[in-house]
Amino acid sequence: MRLAAAQRAGGMDSRLRGNDGKEMGGGPSCGWPWGLRRRLYDVAFLDSRFHGNDGRVKGFHAPRAPIHGRGLKVYTLLSYDSVRRTHMPDKNFLSITDLSAAKMLGLVERAASMKAGSHCKALAGRSVLLLFEKPSLRTRASFDVGINQMGGHCLYMGAQEVDLGIREPVADVARVVSRYVDCIVARVNAHDSLKALAQHASVPVVNALSDWEHPCQIIADLQTIMEAKGRLSGLTVAFVGDGNNVARSLALGVCSVGSNFVIASPEGYGLDPASLETARKRASNHHGAVKTTTDPREAVAGADVVYTDVWISMGDEAERAARMKAFQGYTVNPDLMSLARPDAILMHDMPAHYGEEVSPGMLDGPQSVAFDQAENRLHAQKALLEYILGPEG
Repeated sequence: MRLAAAQRAGGMDSRLRGNDGKEMGGGPSCGWPWGLRRRLYDVAFLDSRFHGNDGRVKGFHAPRAPIHGRGLKVYTLLSYDSVRRTHMPDKNFLSITDLSAAKMLGLVERAASMKAGSHCKALAGRSVLLLFEKPSLRTRASFDVGINQMGGHCLYMGAQEVDLGIREPVADVARVVSRYVDCIVARVNAHDSLKALAQHASVPVVNALSDWEHPCQIIADLQTIMEAKGRLSGLTVAFVGDGNNVARSLALGVCSVGSNFVIASPEGYGLDPASLETARKRASNHHGAVKTTTDPREAVAGADVVYTDVWISMGDEAERAARMKAFQGYTVNPDLMSLARPDAILMHDMPAHYGEEVSPGMLDGPQSVAFDQAENRLHAQKALLEYILGPEG
């Protein structure tokens, strides 16, 4: 057989042709057959590299190699970047809206099975980069441990090592690290940096938190709600506090699986109109509803789930005085929780600022699932990485 690789408007033509010229599989939309695109770069011999006029390695010849039990002799010159692009499926995860309702539910189910002891080594032989501009406890620990448990190698690089967009352009960072790793998990200051990484990387990019969304948190949240309530549809989730990245992803997530969403925020600190409109569209497709209010008591009344988060997120420190004044009366305490359903659960993505958004002792109370929520970050992210990098990709 011979491999014909040509650039087309929609990307690389990945058709596989036999000696008679007939197509044997692949195509511009579906990529090379998994066994080929998953490990093509592995079959190239080190002594088959080819060089440009400047003497630098540009790619390689791949001599005879067994694929699907057949001998494949590749004469086409393949650049490292093109091989990487075909090796990895296009599964960036920048927003919770990148997942359909069915996929969200599938990940929740898979995370639950992993928590129950289902083993997975989908990352064997894979490397995942944690590229973090912001400090982290749960996100870093859960990804690091999860990657290790799945047989992969985790590489952590913090702000001082990379200085994203300052020490060198985001595009250059994306293109360079794509040649080293199979996936980039990025925790960034600005969502635009995340989008730039995804635009220029040739491997999947996962949003481990940006100023706009925190989608990995929400998969774990959905898993936690399912554990506690036995269902997701028909519930009312009340969020009390700042209309921040967590609130945004939560609204978009719960509305996608049939829950109602209510948010109580001070005037000027609620969710943006565009996010609310998207949440309402998702809710209407799944028999749910979205409501906004400035009254925490109104939001919590009759709720199945009460969720809160810090009033001052990372990056908002300069607004501390104004925010502390604006959010007075928005503390989740026993009095406020008493307005929810008797079997309501209390959620917090942590870290918690006790005495501000939640009163001391609340996360240790019988209604709190905050520590289950934190644990589930591990299982939810393992399920996500399996979906992104697993062999079915």
